[in-house]
Amino acid sequence: MLRGFRGVEKGECELCGEASEKISNFLPLCLDCIREEPDRALEIASRVHYEARKKIGLPTEIPKSTEGVECLYCANNCQIPEGGRGYCNLSRNEKGKLTRNFGISEKAIGSWYKDSHPTNCVASWCCAGGSGSGYPEYAKTPEGDKGYKNAAVFLGTCCYHCLYCQNTSWHEMASERRPVLERDELVEKVISDQSITCLCWFGGSPEPQAPFVHGVSQDIREKAKEDGRILRICLEACGNFSWKWLERIAKISLESGGGVKFDLKTWSEDLNRVLSGVSNKPTYDNFERLEEFHSEREEPPFLRGSTLLVPGYIDLEEIKKIARFISRIDPSIPYSLLGYGPAYRLDDLPLTEKEFAFKAKKIAEGEGLKKVRVGNKKLLS
Repeated sequence: MLRGFRGVEKGECELCGEASEKISNFLPLCLDCIREEPDRALEIASRVHYEARKKIGLPTEIPKSTEGVECLYCANNCQIPEGGRGYCNLSRNEKGKLTRNFGISEKAIGSWYKDSHPTNCVASWCCAGGSGSGYPEYAKTPEGDKGYKNAAVFLGTCCYHCLYCQNTSWHEMASERRPVLERDELVEKVISDQSITCLCWFGGSPEPQAPFVHGVSQDIREKAKEDGRILRICLEACGNFSWKWLERIAKISLESGGGVKFDLKTWSEDLNRVLSGVSNKPTYDNFERLEEFHSEREEPPFLRGSTLLVPGYIDLEEIKKIARFISRIDPSIPYSLLGYGPAYRLDDLPLTEKEFAFKAKKIAEGEGLKKVRVGNKKLLS
């Protein structure tokens, strides 16, 4: 096994033979080969995703059976064969009919907890609860909601499969389909606690369980309006939503003073398929369509983006193109660049270098973005 100058094991690209500490041994591909030979790279990556998902007990690929039933809960649009399961492990084809027990309006797979403000939310630096933006309509004080709490709802499913996932507890939840959240019970617990000023959906990712997200969000918003109470609804997601559901949830979030943050993981679709197993085209389409909501409210900013700076795979070219896309929509959209902590199947990669993170920030600002922040600084090397 080759080692780099810091003693870190070097991985080797299966296509060109390049060795580097920024090539994972689990994903034996360098960035140049992913870009230059995408078909061959995707063959290797598909094998990696197949083996990883099989190990954690989840369907190994997005089903696309021509005779299957179509599931439209997220943008993967699974076509599930008889007796089969969707990619999220919730939707099933039972005798030609799409069935679900969870991720429906009344029930979901997930858990929740209370998190004191200011939270570790990626968007806390620009949201009402963390910064006071939108005071007094949406925040308790001009400095934010210190002394109050966020209801953090972790949904145990995802429609991506990121090989560097930072929150892998959803794997077991999705595989075993537990613990279970009940709509009425969750709404009652959140509403009855006057210390809670916002609810954030994250995970995993909310997309596969969008009906539950919508139902709970709608109930909480209606009760908060009746009480004249600040209670924001926010989303942190990979963005792979069915627009039908995203539009409904976004309306509630906008009205409540909350926001939507998408993980813009890569710019290149091929790179996204390699790293996350899924196309990123629906994410970018959805992000662009959300501009209609973003333009309706100046503060706090409704639409937000972030990118995890995965060493060796997310370079300055990716950041430049993502930033250019965001800036074209609205240069005031906040953008967070996040330090990488080695995790899941890419746990042999190094930390993000501090110099690289701040170069990426300059690149994003050079594309016209007015609000760019480097986050997870404690993970920078």
